[in-house]
Formats: sequence, structure tokens, C-alpha cells
Amino acid sequence: MTDLTVTKPTAADEQPTSIPASIRGDFPLRGNGFSRWVGRVGLRLLGGWQVIGDLPQVRKGIFPVAPHTSNWDFFIGVFGMLALGLNLSYLGKHTIFRFPVNGMLRWLGGIPVDRRAAHGVVGEMVEQFQQREHLILALSPEGTRTKVTEWKKGFLHMAKAAQVPVIPVALDFSRKVIEITPAYMVTGDIDSELAKVKAKLAHAVGKNPQHA
Repeated sequence: MTDLTVTKPTAADEQPTSIPASIRGDFPLRGNGFSRWVGRVGLRLLGGWQVIGDLPQVRKGIFPVAPHTSNWDFFIGVFGMLALGLNLSYLGKHTIFRFPVNGMLRWLGGIPVDRRAAHGVVGEMVEQFQQREHLILALSPEGTRTKVTEWKKGFLHMAKAAQVPVIPVALDFSRKVIEITPAYMVTGDIDSELAKVKAKLAHAVGKNPQHA
């Protein structure tokens, strides 16, 4: 089986100076030796996936993960999260957070959102970032497994309004690698920032490339 490479967080003084001091600190972690072992075993059973790159020393941020072309992406992401011991969150429609799966979804980092809310999902998440001491949000900018011509821009609006960094993550089936790229702050116009994220992840090949 392929060895799993899990890199450790880099030192805080190695982080980009553009990241505000107010959100610097230890990357939020969770789990124990057993959960990390489960994650490593899961990645190996799925073909020997590796995790490469450095975790930024930040308490808050957004992980846009791409490409998203298969249901397998979710399982690879969960096993990767467990293997690294990361405390990640994700968004889910509020109606699915019900018994008997409510507890499990929340334990896995699920945040229920009501898309009908007056201030919208972006406004709701900006409030979450402001209220929480730690919050790393992982999401798919494509929003679906099927082919799309445009990525959703909501995550960039969130990052800019909440003043948290974006940490693009490539899910590359051609190399069986989850690649964590350097964190950076959203400072320009949203269209140019989206092009920047796409460029950082363009090399990654999805399980079903025809859907990318």
C-alpha cells in the first residue's frame, strides 16, 4: 500500500504577512490516535491517497476543494480530515439535520444553513466567523458533481467580508493526492480572485474528468 504523507503545520512566523494577526494561531484540530488511524487506513483502502502541503497557522479560514466530480470525493475528504486530525466544518441544508443523523452530521463538522434566511448564506457564515473562536470551512466552489461553466463565488464574498484567508485544496485523482496550497487573503475584485483560485487548482484531475 502507498504510504500516507501527512505534513505538520508550519510555524506561525512562516505564514504570509497579509494574514491578520487576529486570526493567527494554532490550526483547529480534533480527534485522537484512533480516529487518525481510521483516516489513514481509509485513505490507503481507497488507493493509497496522500496529503501534501502545509497547514497554515490560522484559527479561521475557508478551504475551497476542487474538482468535485464524484461521490467518492466526500469519503476521501472525510478520511483526509480524520487522518490529519483537522477540525473542519461544512455547510448542509438545515432540513437534513434531524434525528437520527443530526448528531453524526454535527460531529463531522456540519453547520445547518437556511438558504431562505433574509441575510442569505453568505451573511449567515460571516456572522459565524465573527462569533466563533475557531472555524475552518470546507466547501466545493463548483457546488455540484456535474459539469458547470461557472464556479460559485459565495465563498470569496464570505472570505472578504469576514476577513479570513482562502486555502485552496486540490483533489487530484491522477496522483491520488489531497494538496493543500498556501493561504492568502482576498483583496481584489471577486472575478479576478475566482480566476486565481481556479489557476491554483487547474492541475488537479477529478475522478470523472468529463464533469470538471
